Amino acid sequence: MKGLAFKTAVIVLCFSAGISLLAGRALSHGDLTLPPLPEPEDYGDVLMNRVSAEKDAFPVIFSHSVHRAKYTCRVCHGELDFAMKSNETGVVCGNGEVKNRHCTACHNGTISFAPKDEEGRNCSRCHGTKTEQARKIFYALKKSLPSLKWGSEIDWGKALAGGLITPKTSLSDGYQPIILDQTLSLEAEMSGIPAAIFPHKAHVQWLDCSNCHPDIFNIKKKTTKHFSMARILNGEFCGVCHLRVAFPMDECKKCHPTMRKQG
Repeated sequence: MKGLAFKTAVIVLCFSAGISLLAGRALSHGDLTLPPLPEPEDYGDVLMNRVSAEKDAFPVIFSHSVHRAKYTCRVCHGELDFAMKSNETGVVCGNGEVKNRHCTACHNGTISFAPKDEEGRNCSRCHGTKTEQARKIFYALKKSLPSLKWGSEIDWGKALAGGLITPKTSLSDGYQPIILDQTLSLEAEMSGIPAAIFPHKAHVQWLDCSNCHPDIFNIKKKTTKHFSMARILNGEFCGVCHLRVAFPMDECKKCHPTMRKQG
């Protein structure tokens, strides 16, 4: 691992510099400036670097696109206790010795590749640059699934509804899926903007109620006044997912269906 601390610093600096360069290409919708989007194959990727640098190791690049075709969000963000926001989970690899927690619940050599291979190491499969195998998996999915204009350019909702993907909803056999078909109408705070529609049905196909309530949305407050677009674009509320993993907010009509076409 000699010299990895310096290389890790270079990776993190390059990653940050790339974001800064993209910031100049951010799209503006009216008075709102939408954050820049990475390339489709990188949309949904999370740089896990909570303790990597101090452990003299490369960060982990986690691809949501590669994983979400196999598992719903609630598996990792419920059963495996991953926080909804990146780098808020205390994942410790221990050189591949951690068993049945976090990543190793599946990366155990049976469900998926283990932290250690026959030679005693498998670190490069997670730590370092994005692997060619992950890119191949993404492009194969993109080619076979319904397209979307923004983000990963994959319409995961249509893919799920059409049975083109059948992600597991649990790692155990006793889980009963949530059935909730309530649609909320959320009045917009900006003049002339129609209400946003929130369909619970589309969300509970991927998530548990506890993923959003009460930490992201406090349903006890009984108000939507604080759900401003400025706060959402700051990574709060809907922005927790719809800036990083779920379709981004560049297509306004996805949430405001009665909005007239602009331009």
